[in-house]
Amino acid sequence: MTSGEHLHVVTNDDISKGRLRFGKALIWGSAAILAVVVLAQSAHSLGRADYGLSSWRPTLYAYCLWAAAFCWAQVVMRGEQGKRTLFVLPAALFVVSLTVFPLLFGLLIAFSSWNLSNPDGRQFNGIANLVQMWNDPFYWNAMGNMVWYTLAITLEYAIAFGLALLLNAQIRARKFFRVAFLLPLMLSPVAVSWMIGKSMLEARFGPISRLARQLGIENPSFFESPLMAKATIMILDAWTFIPFMMIMLLAGLQAIPKELTEAAKVDGAKGWKAFWEVTFPLMLPVSITAILIRIIFKLKLADIVINVTSGGPGGATDTVTSFIFREYRERSNVGYGTMLAMVYLVLIVIFMTVLMKWAGRHTRPRT
Repeated sequence: MTSGEHLHVVTNDDISKGRLRFGKALIWGSAAILAVVVLAQSAHSLGRADYGLSSWRPTLYAYCLWAAAFCWAQVVMRGEQGKRTLFVLPAALFVVSLTVFPLLFGLLIAFSSWNLSNPDGRQFNGIANLVQMWNDPFYWNAMGNMVWYTLAITLEYAIAFGLALLLNAQIRARKFFRVAFLLPLMLSPVAVSWMIGKSMLEARFGPISRLARQLGIENPSFFESPLMAKATIMILDAWTFIPFMMIMLLAGLQAIPKELTEAAKVDGAKGWKAFWEVTFPLMLPVSITAILIRIIFKLKLADIVINVTSGGPGGATDTVTSFIFREYRERSNVGYGTMLAMVYLVLIVIFMTVLMKWAGRHTRPRT
């Protein structure tokens, strides 16, 4: 560093007590205004009082006022340090407004009886939706189906790992096969469900059904039997997303140093022994990451089920999201459908939190 260059060091400003009191007044005053507006709007929405607030727009204005006052108070109370927080704080408050408020509004709907066909509109009904959910066999059937769909990821992972090993080997036309195996990932699940589920697998005129009849199967049907329908949905979903896991595993295989595999061959580890003792342990972090992301996609499986079977036959292929979709669209039951979605969200958060903690233990570097 030359003598003319000086490193700028941020120091704590000398904040007077008056500035501290003014900053706190900004925060608490704007928060009080926001609380009053929210309470007034809630009372109006529940029919307890009529303040003329026909929409939630005053709450939005009050939140914007509180956010601006909160940012200003940071500069007033913390000086230079407060200015540095302004690089992140507005974005954080904006994200909060996009997540917290819809979540609170969803909770309000979840504890209400709101059917779009009912002229009375939304009515608060306490825990009636929870009781209905607890006694709903179709919802728990969909939850059970999700267990089987999620367990199928183990087979998908094995197939994806095998394809990744194949495409990582020195085979002819390797680049062509890499592109060919990625084609299903480029298609939308809706397109897959219509092209294959609705067209190719159609019982009367589908080409696969015609081929089955030529092979001696009298009445080929992929969606009449509950077990066959569920297996077909699993195959369609796996065909779409196995390439995603494959490309992640292939990237992990290519990142393994060749020196390690060559050293393993020198030590006598070949074939299955080299894979189990060298390749698989090194691929464990990538494998767990791929499986976790695949589970997230699987837990929101709906489009293929909705387009191909609509949950049938008899709810055998239903997922939680497809069941909630039908509660909204076919039965117009907004309140009950929102309660189902909220409970499912809580279960997903708990399940993924436990799963990620378990995965963190296995992906942590060992010393």
